[in-house]
Amino acid sequence: MVRTNPFRRFPRCRPPVGSAAGGPARAIAEPAGVVLAGLGALLAVGRLGFLPYPGLQLLALAIGAGLLPVRRRFPGIVLLVLAALTGLSVGVGPITAAAAYTVARRTVRARRRARLLGAAGALVLGSAVAVAPWFGPEPVPYAVALGLVLASTAVVVPGLVGTAHGQQGRLLRALRERGDAAERARRLADSEARIHERSRIAAEMHDLVGHRLSLISLHAGGLELALDRAAPELREEAVLVRRTTRDALRELRQALGVLGPLGRDTGPDALTDATGTRADVEALVARSRDGGIAVRLDWTGPDLDARPARVRRAVDRLVREALTNVHRYATAAHVTVTVVHDDAEVRITVRNGAPPRPPAAGETGTGRGLTGLRERVELLGGSFDAAALPSGGFQVAATVPTEPTDHDRPGAAGAAERRPGDGRADPSGSAGAHRGPGADDPSDRGGRPDVRERRTADVLTLAFGLAGLSVLMVLGVAFVYATRPHQSGPPPLPRVGMTYEQVAGLGVLDNAAVRAAATGHEPPRPAGTAGCIYPFNGATESHPGGLIVARYCFDAAHRLISIDRFTVPSVRDATPWESP
Repeated sequence: MVRTNPFRRFPRCRPPVGSAAGGPARAIAEPAGVVLAGLGALLAVGRLGFLPYPGLQLLALAIGAGLLPVRRRFPGIVLLVLAALTGLSVGVGPITAAAAYTVARRTVRARRRARLLGAAGALVLGSAVAVAPWFGPEPVPYAVALGLVLASTAVVVPGLVGTAHGQQGRLLRALRERGDAAERARRLADSEARIHERSRIAAEMHDLVGHRLSLISLHAGGLELALDRAAPELREEAVLVRRTTRDALRELRQALGVLGPLGRDTGPDALTDATGTRADVEALVARSRDGGIAVRLDWTGPDLDARPARVRRAVDRLVREALTNVHRYATAAHVTVTVVHDDAEVRITVRNGAPPRPPAAGETGTGRGLTGLRERVELLGGSFDAAALPSGGFQVAATVPTEPTDHDRPGAAGAAERRPGDGRADPSGSAGAHRGPGADDPSDRGGRPDVRERRTADVLTLAFGLAGLSVLMVLGVAFVYATRPHQSGPPPLPRVGMTYEQVAGLGVLDNAAVRAAATGHEPPRPAGTAGCIYPFNGATESHPGGLIVARYCFDAAHRLISIDRFTVPSVRDATPWESP
């Protein structure tokens, strides 16, 4: 189990997507407004008379103001330090509230956010109780109440608001990204449909039109030879037909290069009940024989009429393409077409002998047809091989399963893998489809009026919220100080061992009249006495004709060593009419 320390340095938080720094003006206005709110709270508490040691509290406010600009770079450390300072000075409370809001809004993990806010609240409470004898109310329960007020207003409430605001922003961004992903998926699906249709057209043109044009060219060549002896004046027409057919085949190959890759299934709409059956293959072989090719068909096993249309289409395309290549490059070679059909697979082999002469440099094929056959067979889960024979001929061999897999239904990912670097995948604005989730969204830019208005409303809401929170903080502090018990009853009496300053602080001061009355009537002073005082509040009339006088004697260290009380006679003036 991996334990996370809530007091460790938290990672640097990057601003959410779509939020802007706001420029230098905002970078200055935010800290200035928060510091002014803290200074206002401090002055309000001082005006109410609950601000002991104002110099130290202003120093704490200055330290908090210095930490505020780095709250985004070191969010955890700054929040914890500000929380500790909040218990020392009420003016740091608004600054701590701003830091708690920022941290709660930017921290994505809920557990980490809860630990951080909980630690900050505990620090506020602990520091308020710890400094209560000097900076806060006593007894301890009232210091705890003050800490709870500060923790609630400086950490808990702004933390909850920041959490709600951050989750709302992340939800909006997730919804925008989801909408962008759906739009990209729709564009990819449209592009895939276009690619599929192009591939179907390319396959149809190559397999059907190319085969027919090859037969026309072959027959035109035979007609050219026949007219050379029978009607030489018509030979040029046959040559023109053959050359035109050859040009048409070349232009067809160029058109297929524009349409896209081959190998996709052309769809069941072009199929017939006879496509790929034994009768269909025999018809292909018969047409090749009519064109002057020596072709032999060897069929082993039952017919393919009960097999899926995809299997029959693959067999038809394999035999058609192989015979077309023979017509184009090896017209005088012997050809053997072998089809072996069993319960598991269909094996097709088309082998031709060596042509009488090798093809010229400009007569070699492009390989597009064989590539299309390979893709078609592999999409059905089969295998394909085409290679030259040592004897000089060529062989095309394929194995197609009778129950093909679902490899013939590729998705957009497979199409992308088969078409690397194809810039035509999304002709209708594909540049936008490649925008990642972290790219700039026009709705997130600050140039639009609605975005500026929304940000202005957010700033005003947060400003009024901070002001209201500061007012609640001042009222809570004033309530705690106002309800604490005040000291009442008679003042404490001096005790032996107190210093002269402590005795004087209790209001016990020397009185010259009492000293004069005690002169000559006081008892001997104790040993070590350096001086005595005779306060008036220590003399009370106990009976007619006498006063009780108190004497406080101190040693050389100004320490009270004795408290004596004695009676001195009172002097009464004679009435005017009495004679001595």
